[in-house]
Amino acid sequence: MPKPRGQQISLCDTRYYHVSSRVVRKAYLCGIDKSNGKSYEHRRDWVARRIEHLASVFAIDICAYAVMHNHLHLVLYVDVEQAQTWSDMEVIRRWHALFRGTYLTRLFVNQETLLSCERATVQSSIEIYRQRLMDISWFMRALNEYIARKANAEDECTGRFWEGRFKSQALLDETALLTCMAYVDLNPVRAKIATTPEQSDFTSIQQRIKAAINGKQPAMLAKFTGNQRSDNSKGIHFDLADYFALVDTTGRIMREDKPGVIDPSSQPILSRIKVSPENWFKIATEFECIFTRAVGTPQSLSNFYQNIGLSRRHGIANSQRWLSSG
Repeated sequence: MPKPRGQQISLCDTRYYHVSSRVVRKAYLCGIDKSNGKSYEHRRDWVARRIEHLASVFAIDICAYAVMHNHLHLVLYVDVEQAQTWSDMEVIRRWHALFRGTYLTRLFVNQETLLSCERATVQSSIEIYRQRLMDISWFMRALNEYIARKANAEDECTGRFWEGRFKSQALLDETALLTCMAYVDLNPVRAKIATTPEQSDFTSIQQRIKAAINGKQPAMLAKFTGNQRSDNSKGIHFDLADYFALVDTTGRIMREDKPGVIDPSSQPILSRIKVSPENWFKIATEFECIFTRAVGTPQSLSNFYQNIGLSRRHGIANSQRWLSSG
């Protein structure tokens, strides 16, 4: 039985989450239907554009994404502080960029005169919208429902497009975040629909590489900030060049269909995130199989499950086995 979202998301433990959605059997998110030769590749652009739009509306940053033939992956960061700085007007305008809101919120945006009871109702709506705009479930609802409606309209059918609720994994530390991002970015290489990360269309790694050629980082993606950090710093605290090197090395091994040796130049990077070279390739190719609800050190897993009210500690053994430099 699916677990309530309250037993999967705990922002006091981590702001980073890996989510994925898969279409129902015989439906196509993207790709080509071999039975009739019909191409659905244009739907990749639907998804990528929608993700970019949602990232500009929600207080949720995109760390990594990959749009595959029958599923999609996202690594998300919930920016609670950003949502708390928004004015009441900004909250409503952001919400109205996706939803109609209410009659009263539309009057508020148009700066119409409201009665005191009406202002109180609007204020209540604003606080609800503020919470929803930093809620992963609402983000995925705004993504999946939009794509399902467009796909069903194009296919001239009705009914379920996605397999069910999206899957969610809490990423409890830096190691969990980086290994998951690499797993997501290398999805097309692993599926043999691309030979290199830079040829992996509709992925965050391709976006990052294209931007890096011009000395930039993509506006829609969470920024790599280097190895320096402070208590108030925001972003992925890792060097972008190191991440590129690690993903490229891993992708070359995958492309050769054999678990080769991690290049010596990448081994110091693995030492920093405390994963042995022997374990890295396994994690980068089987992340979702090895880990389930949450990923992190045994202690962080224990804290996470305590905070979401579960007594059973899933994944402790795999954490000890694979997230280790020993």
